[in-house]
Amino acid sequence: MRLLVLVLIAHPGAELYGADRVTLESAAGLAAAGHDVVAALPEHGPLGDALEERGVRVVITRMFVLRKQLLRPRHWPTLISSAIGGLVDSWRLVSRHRPDAAYVSTVILPHWPLLLRLRRVPTVTHVHEAESGTPWALRAFLYLPQLWSHAVVANSRFTADLLRRSLPSLRRRIRVVLNPIPGPAQTTPLREALDGILIGYVGRLSPRKAPDVVIGAVAVLRERGHDARLDIVGDVFRGYEWYSAELERQIAAEALTDVVTLHGYDADVWPHVAHCDIMVVPSRTDESFGNTAVESVLAGRPVIVSDLAGLREAVDGYATARVVPPGDIAATAAAVEDLVGHWQAARQEAPDAAATAATRHSIVGYHQQITETIESVAGMRHTGENSHGRASS
Repeated sequence: MRLLVLVLIAHPGAELYGADRVTLESAAGLAAAGHDVVAALPEHGPLGDALEERGVRVVITRMFVLRKQLLRPRHWPTLISSAIGGLVDSWRLVSRHRPDAAYVSTVILPHWPLLLRLRRVPTVTHVHEAESGTPWALRAFLYLPQLWSHAVVANSRFTADLLRRSLPSLRRRIRVVLNPIPGPAQTTPLREALDGILIGYVGRLSPRKAPDVVIGAVAVLRERGHDARLDIVGDVFRGYEWYSAELERQIAAEALTDVVTLHGYDADVWPHVAHCDIMVVPSRTDESFGNTAVESVLAGRPVIVSDLAGLREAVDGYATARVVPPGDIAATAAAVEDLVGHWQAARQEAPDAAATAATRHSIVGYHQQITETIESVAGMRHTGENSHGRASS
């Protein structure tokens, strides 16, 4: 007989980017194991719809989300009011649902681990954030709330190492669980011959993610006589609309209006990836892991990533991956030319790389690891019914 529990999930958004998709799979795995799962989100969106499709109850509630822009002095009034309102509503939510365990997604929900500890709810925090260039004091401040979590899941070895260096007292609570990354239902083989170069970028539009570097690389490639084209799939965070406008100005200034397509956000990225020959993940600053890089490999596409620890870890061992210095437009263009020059080798290596990635980032394996972690902190014992009176065999 297996004990079932009610698990509360707290997540800071409702879109379907990297951490959103990981949270979706965490909830799906718990629900598939028979647990009652309630997900608290700050707004309606595609993540909420996807959670409900998997049998998860979704609650929209006011929530304090620690965005970087709130740390600026002129935004402190908003920060304070949001923190107070979010704390009150979170407390009420816990009182209403009385969870047996909780899963907190990302470190930008800083009040949740302490609140749940005060309410005596066993808690797992999933850490997706890792920026080694951030001063130690700031990193320690951001990670500090995890001291109240009973267990911490890190999405990569890089994230785990940074957590340990920032707060050594967390060392024994950390468990590395690689992100679950589903591949496309069907893989489209690479083109046999290239009559042009179709390059793709999928992800947030932000200075940190650096799609401007890919735009610059396309301009360089065209100057060198290549028929290079670029598809950009993604959108900005609210408040970063200025960066989207900046990209459009860059595209116009480089005379690339006819060869760069801005598709906006699309939850289904696979048709876009299948349309491209080469994918680029050009981040300027640390990534805790590279989901989009792995997605490229799963789709059978060569990928170029920045030389950052989390991205290197994501593409480790894949012959179809290339690594370039962050922000280096010329090196990115050169990596594209290298892949084009070895295109037949890339075509031969792509299926093996995709198969390895599928095993490494198995959804079934991820579900099992996250469910075991939640059940462990909840102190599950084999019994006929759980604290909410549900039985399972």
